[in-house]
Amino acid sequence: MKFSYRQHLLRATLFLLGVFPLSGFCQQIIKGQITGPQELPIPGVNIQIQGTQRGTTSNFEGEYQVVARPQDTLVFTYMGYAPQKVAVGEQTQINIQLQENENSLGDLVINAGYYQVKDRERTGNIAKITAEEIELQPVTNPLEALQGRMAGVEVVQQTGVPGAAPTIQIRGQNSLRNGFNNNGNLPLYIVDGMPLNSSPLYSQNPMLSNIGADPLNTLNLSNIKSIEVLKDADATAIYGSRGANGVILITTKTGKASQGTQVSARFYSGISRVSDFVDLLHTQDYLQLRRQAFENDGVEPTEVNAKDLLLWDQNRYTNWQKELFGKTAQLNHMNLNVSGGNETTSYRLGASYQKQGTVFLGDFSYEKKTFNLSVDHRSKDQKFKLHFNTNYGIDSNDLFSSNALVNSAFSLAPNAPALYNEDGSLNWENSSWTNPIAVLEGKSTAEVNNLVGNVGLEYRFTEALGFKVNLGYTHLNSEENTQQPKQVYDPALWAQIANRSQHSYITRKSWVAEPQLTYDKAWGEHHLSGLVGTTFQENTNTRLNIRGTGYSDQHLIGNLAAAESVAVNNNETSNYKYHALFARLGYNWKQVYFLNLTARRDGSSRFGSDDRFANFGAVGAAWIFSNIKDIKNKLSFLSFGKLRGSYGITGNDQIGDYRYLDTYEATPGAGGLYPTQLTNPYFSWETNKKLEAAIELGFFKDRLNLNLSWYRNRSSNQLVGYPLPAMTGFTTVEANLPATVENKGWEVELSTLNVKGEGFSWRTSFNLSLPKNKLIAFPGIEETSYQNTYRVGQPLSVALLYNYEGIDPETGFYSVEDVNQDGIYDQEDRVVTRFTGREFYGGLQNQINYKGFSLSFLFEFVKQTGYKIYTLPPGFMGNMPAGQAEVWQQPGDTAPVQQASQSIDAILANNNAINSEFALTDASYVRLKSLSLGYEIPKKFIEPIGLKQFKLFMHAQNLFTLTDYIGLDPQMPGSISLPALQSVTGGFQLNF
Repeated sequence: MKFSYRQHLLRATLFLLGVFPLSGFCQQIIKGQITGPQELPIPGVNIQIQGTQRGTTSNFEGEYQVVARPQDTLVFTYMGYAPQKVAVGEQTQINIQLQENENSLGDLVINAGYYQVKDRERTGNIAKITAEEIELQPVTNPLEALQGRMAGVEVVQQTGVPGAAPTIQIRGQNSLRNGFNNNGNLPLYIVDGMPLNSSPLYSQNPMLSNIGADPLNTLNLSNIKSIEVLKDADATAIYGSRGANGVILITTKTGKASQGTQVSARFYSGISRVSDFVDLLHTQDYLQLRRQAFENDGVEPTEVNAKDLLLWDQNRYTNWQKELFGKTAQLNHMNLNVSGGNETTSYRLGASYQKQGTVFLGDFSYEKKTFNLSVDHRSKDQKFKLHFNTNYGIDSNDLFSSNALVNSAFSLAPNAPALYNEDGSLNWENSSWTNPIAVLEGKSTAEVNNLVGNVGLEYRFTEALGFKVNLGYTHLNSEENTQQPKQVYDPALWAQIANRSQHSYITRKSWVAEPQLTYDKAWGEHHLSGLVGTTFQENTNTRLNIRGTGYSDQHLIGNLAAAESVAVNNNETSNYKYHALFARLGYNWKQVYFLNLTARRDGSSRFGSDDRFANFGAVGAAWIFSNIKDIKNKLSFLSFGKLRGSYGITGNDQIGDYRYLDTYEATPGAGGLYPTQLTNPYFSWETNKKLEAAIELGFFKDRLNLNLSWYRNRSSNQLVGYPLPAMTGFTTVEANLPATVENKGWEVELSTLNVKGEGFSWRTSFNLSLPKNKLIAFPGIEETSYQNTYRVGQPLSVALLYNYEGIDPETGFYSVEDVNQDGIYDQEDRVVTRFTGREFYGGLQNQINYKGFSLSFLFEFVKQTGYKIYTLPPGFMGNMPAGQAEVWQQPGDTAPVQQASQSIDAILANNNAINSEFALTDASYVRLKSLSLGYEIPKKFIEPIGLKQFKLFMHAQNLFTLTDYIGLDPQMPGSISLPALQSVTGGFQLNF
């Protein structure tokens, strides 16, 4: 090979700079196959050129292809197997047989967002779950798959209604803003490099109005490769303000190079239901309490105040819980993927369909259709790479427009009338009651279309220096139509009621562009990696709410042209622009000492021009002391040992747009303007200072691994609404208050390989979180609206309560202490503070494999105090838990429940009691969260018919719950809403 004088000079110059090795041109294509101990091919093995970020993965047949130089070394890693290193030399065919060895767990590659790092070498706190733990769970939202599986990650299903957004907090509540419409505690969602708006979608459906639909619902769980959660400053600071509350990275699956097309199909079907109902009073016990209440009050029952005693069948009994939400819901899921490629290009194309019925009366369902496409291309010399990924999902939901059925099940008398007349029409029982299923005469339809697209381009100028750019775009469109005909009301009222409809339209569009330079080089015992880049991001959100009234016919409801009047309730558009510069520098020496520096300068359009930019950063360090020869020799039982720590500052700009400006709205019908918001150009970023220290240990060749982390996060300069005097014409103005919220705690992660034998293995993993939340400072809190909500020195979830004194033995009513003896019960009497959050939580998972069989199960456990379910005082019309029927009877009685009465005194006493310690209860629970059983049919039976894999599986969700809590679901204590459903599914997977 001949070179010109200029080429020689260029090569010599670059060589002296240390960024272009002289032998860089002498590359060759290496091919091979990777198998396991039984010579079965292993797909998904990571093949990396040592000291670089270049590499590939094996396909379904275990085959791979990579371009390398003779002096390179290939490193083969796969979870559960010992890593192997092979010098390339003159070889062009390298076949590898991996051996099972648990010492390879640390070679698991972790996605840290802008870069990747081996699990053993990370300096930050990053938790990961993979497709095997996600894809078979019969849930709608990927966040629900995280429950009980990660320390420090708290996920709560607020309802069993499909599509409803779960709540998620990573290491506690940082911001005082924690409502549905003003939540400053949401983590950052990133799907394949594209940040998503994590706020739930507003819904006018009363069933979801305080919950919303989650934008992640449109993702196909079967298409998710992994979910990483970034928790500490070292992991999140590179995301700046967007990572203040943690970062959730969702990576979808991609195609793998192969010699032919691969097809994968999965199908499962099953049922869902409410597993447990609350034991309520039966008819005779209920009626006895009712009669006793009238007797105690000295009131005569009439057909107006005692319909259940005088008009309704005294022997009738209906279990309204089973009647109204006791159906069995059908669940079906189908998924199909096609992948393939050659040595330079691979693709993966897929589609899925999921339909879930409802446990409520009526024929309603939730449907999800998804489509995904990924294309990867690389040049033959491995210098240029292209990655394209798009996910498109359609959610369709026609659940009815009221959550009244769950509430009705508790408020209806057990002898209330039948739902239907003999002719099948709704029974209104001569207008003596409100038929609870009349809401089914209404109609609510909602459809969400969500596109998430991403293009990544990368070019390596040299083996060490590269350039890449990430381009992303999202477009979410939500349309909701709620129709309320007069048929949902008693026919006796139809003349006074008009047919109505509500229409909601939401659009979210965003784009991001992130160009960056990367550097990665190893020389001798030193390894340096780094990147520098910039982010340009813009979000546009629109929301339109329209109300139509006066439709002449039920069938015209929803057609606004047929409405007598149309009103626009809300029409708003907001624009958010974000710009940042970011950098990272990572260094390690001898694979023993590690240093990671990250920095970011953020600019947000949500602040005034003087406070628009802020600087954030972090430092992380780690010491792998088990790599020191003296320690390794003296502590032979210690296979891995690492100390790590981090400190950094992140920000938070999770407030509404334009909050620093004066805003105005048009005066209805007058053609003028009136102010709706005062300006405050000086309010600025919340700041979150994060500190962490941790130790990671592996014993007996990593058969036992223990990670122990301590963290402390302090969020200050809180962005809240500062209250104003009424004379100003405004209730609040956006401002920074000098409040500081602290979250600290311990996280324990333990994994063990209990048994490892011929064809048999048993693994256990355990995680435990011990969080502590506290408002450590809030000067002037007594002058703000938060004086009746929080206490300095107490958790944010503190309950300010009356001191409960029991039942007055003379009156028979609940009694609380009047602290200042002024005869009035108000905030000054709420002297008792009780923590109502989680004291600790975690999960215990086991994975057992025997030849072709696999069994895994996960227990989730929570220790917490919560509120009892609220019911009316005993004696009122409406049911109550059977355990509360033991009421006070006469003076001197010590019964646990006040006397049966409908008097004002009874109501006031009950209201005081539910605002005292009396209302709290132990809501701890242990739940079998998931159970999976699978069997893979041996290849000798399926290969003759052209199949590569045939697997049968069964999965169960929420099989049983151990708890003393009296309510529908201890996960949401105090709430009367549909609980998380119990599901059992079975299906199969084919690969051919």
